Amino acid sequence: MARETIIAILTRNDAEWIAVFGSYARGSANPSSDIDILVRFARKKSLFSLVRIEDELARALCMKVDLVTENAVSPYLADAIYRDAVVIYDAGGLPHIFTTSLMPY
Repeated sequence: MARETIIAILTRNDAEWIAVFGSYARGSANPSSDIDILVRFARKKSLFSLVRIEDELARALCMKVDLVTENAVSPYLADAIYRDAVVIYDAGGLPHIFTTSLMPY
């Protein structure tokens, strides 16, 4: 149910790629855990739009949501985030950070 809700809300807002990371992805979530969602949108979103989408997700899921856009991932945290990430929706292609970080190799 949560997976379908996340996908429905985010694709309605032009998401191309969605992954869950953190405790839910690792299977170590507890009742007070938030859910960490990584997303790539087809079009750039304003801060107001991102806050609205995050709030919509939180209300629908009845839990705190941390919505992180692919462009906002710190290079210092990228490895840990992508190591945990469980892709739940992919309209096609690899996340941008994968393609750019692998280019030199």
